[in-house]
Amino acid sequence: MKLAVFCGSSEGREPAYKHAAYAFGRLAAQRGVAIVYGGGHVGLMGAVANGALEAGGEVIGVMPKALVEREIAHQGLTHLEVVPDMHVRKQRMSELASGFVTLPGGAGTLEEIFEQWTWAQLGIHDKPCGFLNVEGYFDPLLAMIAKTTREGFMKPEYASMLVVTSDPLELFELFDDYTPPTRKWTQAAIHPASA
Repeated sequence: MKLAVFCGSSEGREPAYKHAAYAFGRLAAQRGVAIVYGGGHVGLMGAVANGALEAGGEVIGVMPKALVEREIAHQGLTHLEVVPDMHVRKQRMSELASGFVTLPGGAGTLEEIFEQWTWAQLGIHDKPCGFLNVEGYFDPLLAMIAKTTREGFMKPEYASMLVVTSDPLELFELFDDYTPPTRKWTQAAIHPASA
């Protein structure tokens, strides 16, 4: 199994974020799960990679050429794949991964997981998408997602398809047991059978 990890290129204000990122990478390696991530040595990205590498795990970085040239690429990875741009990076990470895990981060982190979650709803892939909710970091976002359901912009099954936990071991177990919901815009959803 290979999991794509989306997280910050900064460490954040709370030391717990970096500790959780390192521990997640380490646990992944111990479970034989390879990490696919953005390829950086900085921030939570670097912590995840270091945790996995120091535990003997496989870590695959996918980084646009422009960022490699800015010298933020991790030099100790199992493999670093250099791609032309961010669009290719996201596509390649999606191809390599069998699931997507999100740790604390900013706009780029959120954009990456939201794209994969949208693709899962549409049935473009059937891979799990989840949040490691360190120190309640994602609580406001989860409240917004719940509001989209209450206000009729999202069916409950698409909100509940997200795996959310603060426990990394539980996250791995939930990913192992994941079953995707029915994809959006199937013929049955567009033309429900009349009773």
